[in-house]
Order: sequence, then structure tokens, then C-alpha cells
Amino acid sequence: MDLNSSPNQPITVVSTFASPFGGPPSVGDSNSSARKPIILWPGMYHSPVTNALWEARSQIFERLLDPPKDAPPQSELLTKTPSQSRTTILYNFSTDYILREQYRDPWNEVRIGKLLEDLDALAGTISVKHCSDDDSTTRLLLLVTASVDKIVLKKPISVDIDLKIVGAVIWVGRSSIEIQLEVFQSTEEGSNASSDDVALSANFIFVARDSKTAKAAPVNRLSPVTEQEKLLFEEAEARSNMRKRKRGEQDRREFENGEANRLKTLLAEGRIFCDMPALADRDSILLRDTRQENSLICQPQQRNIHGRIFGGFLLHRAFELAFSTAYAFAGSVPYFLEIDHVDFLRPVDVGDFLRLKSCVLYTELHNPDQPLINIEVVAHVSRPELRSSEVSNTFYFSFTVRPEAKAAKNGFRIRNVVPATEEEARRILERMDAETCI
Repeated sequence: MDLNSSPNQPITVVSTFASPFGGPPSVGDSNSSARKPIILWPGMYHSPVTNALWEARSQIFERLLDPPKDAPPQSELLTKTPSQSRTTILYNFSTDYILREQYRDPWNEVRIGKLLEDLDALAGTISVKHCSDDDSTTRLLLLVTASVDKIVLKKPISVDIDLKIVGAVIWVGRSSIEIQLEVFQSTEEGSNASSDDVALSANFIFVARDSKTAKAAPVNRLSPVTEQEKLLFEEAEARSNMRKRKRGEQDRREFENGEANRLKTLLAEGRIFCDMPALADRDSILLRDTRQENSLICQPQQRNIHGRIFGGFLLHRAFELAFSTAYAFAGSVPYFLEIDHVDFLRPVDVGDFLRLKSCVLYTELHNPDQPLINIEVVAHVSRPELRSSEVSNTFYFSFTVRPEAKAAKNGFRIRNVVPATEEEARRILERMDAETCI
């Protein structure tokens, strides 16, 4: 599939397994070429979406994998429009049985973890398209996920109905890029995508590094054309300025009298749990008693085209742990609402010992019909031989519980989470304050 002449042609996602009900596709099968295994990128992370994207952008990715030796950097920045990076991918769930089974969860909806992988892969492709200068003699930039600003699920995503993801660059700074992705699913077959059909929205921030020096590198400029593109650019600019202000405030933030009182209030019930557990509130639980953890060694099959562990893989693993944490805490199947924020603080490499630790950070119970369970997942890269451990990622998820689960359990109630230490209380307050600033 060559999209260089028609860059906005939709990319169709197909299953990565042959059908169990028949033999291999025939020579005349229009999908046969797309179903062949990709041999140019052996051993790296593969999913139906990454396969489709790599097939569609093979010329760009070949340059990334085999860059010209001693190639000079891009000499002159280009000005591009959002439409030049806009990319659409299609999931034909209604007709591709194997693809449908690869994405089905136990509730006949799309697996959110796999979708997160796809969103990161698509955002990465879009950032490469924007930064490419179409000159095969210059060295391409190293583009990495810096953060996920927000991912919001607006309605359930069925695995039986075709799905479409549309994404484009909406803002650029000197060396950073914001990509907005929207997942569309219509209940009416053949209808055009509209704002009412948006099932999920996501904003990814990528940063550019010189592939030789590893220093921040300038990216191509962006010139929004339509009124909607200009509005998105202004909103992203405002978010970027807010992030810079918040970083400055964090560096010099001190807890004043009001903050001290909030800390004291949060810690009051936790101290009763620790000092007089028989008298503790039975509708509350200590934060430390909600913790879950898993560990893994990062394998070569999980790496991206730059040789680092694929950000979407980390998102997927963090989501699965957060979901399990919410499930064990609530006692009922949770329902994902949003990813509040993700920070990619340092790269994760092949062979790294990765530990994912989660907890219920706090709950919001003012709306009994939709209690909120806020989960924190922290990823640590540990090096036992060096006796060191560093935080590589922080993830913040929000869940509620499914209505049918609440209906099936009379007297269903979500417990309040209380900290036992000042450090836990500070983490809760910082996250609450971050949410009120969004």
C-alpha cells in the first residue's frame, strides 16, 4: 500500500492471523498483500495497526531503520498544514472475524489496552510524517512520547461495529508536537463520522531529538488553515503554557497553612487506622491496602523502531494493572472513563527489569450513580546489579463501576481511601490539585 501520492487515504487494519476456517488468501485476494508478515522489521512490536501503518509508510520507516551514514541534519524547516499529517485507520470489525476476536474483551467491547497501543503507534506515525522533509539524504529525527495529556472514553466501543481513528498534528513548539486522535464509531451503517460519533479522544505530546547528538531538535512549523484547526492550535498553545507554569510552580511550591490543614484532615482517619484499628471507619480503607504490583523483563519483541520499548506497550500494561486494581477494590467489574495524565520520564530499554506498582489514590463519592475510582500506576526501572531503581513512567486512570454490577449488588458502596503517611497525603493533594487545574 503506497500512500505517498495520496497521503490521506484511509489505512485499513486487518487481522494478523490467518482464518481457522480456510486456507491462506488466494493470489487474487485483494487483502493478501496486507496479510503477509512484515519481514523488514523482524522481532519488533507488532499489532494489526502497527503492521498496517508500517506497510503504508514503508519508505519512511526503511529510512529510520537504515539511515544514511553521516547524514546531515535537515538544513531548513518546512511549514506544513495539519492535513498533511492527517491519517485515518479503519477497523472492519463487522466483516473481519479474526480482527474482531483479537480486539474483543469479555463484555463484547473493544479491549481498551490494545486500543491504547494503537493510539500510540498512530500518534508516532503522524509525528514522523510531520517531521519528515522527504529528503532521503538527511537524518531523520528521534521522536519519543513525552506525555499523554488526556484520553477520554465518551461512550462504550462495541467490537461488532466498524471503527475509525482519525489523527493529525494540531500544535508544534520548538521541539515538541501535540497530536490529537479521535475514535469514531457510528451505530448507523454507512453514515459519515460526526462529533456525536466520537467514542474516544486522545492528545499525545511527542518531543524531537537529534538522532546523533540526542539533543532537542527543532521540528517543522505548523500552519493551521481552517477555523477548527486554528481553534485547536490555540487551545493546545494554552495547554502548553499551563504545563510550563505548573512546572515552575512545582519547583518552588511550599505547603502553606491551608495546605497543612488539608494534610491534617486527610491524615486524621489514617492515624486512627494505624493507632486504633478497631475504631476505624468501616467505610474507609488505607491506601496501602489497595496496592497491586507486577514485574517483567522487557523483551526485544516489545521494542519500537528506535530500539526502545514501545510506549503503547507500557500504556497497555499499566492499563491492565489499573483495571485489576479497580476490580479488586470495588468488588465489581470497573468501567474505564479516562486517562488523566501520563508522564514518560525516561526511556525503557530492552532487558530492563520493569516493576509496575498501583494503588487507589482516592475516590470521589459525591455522585452515588457514578462513583469515581482514581488509580495511580508508577513504573520503575530497577537495576539489581547496581542497586538502583528509577521511576520511568507515571499513569493516572479514572474508573467507575458498571451499572449492571451496581444493580446486581444491593447496598453496593465504594469505600473511601485514606492515607497513612504524609507522603501519601501529599500525592493525593497534588493529584487533586492537578485535576482542578485541567
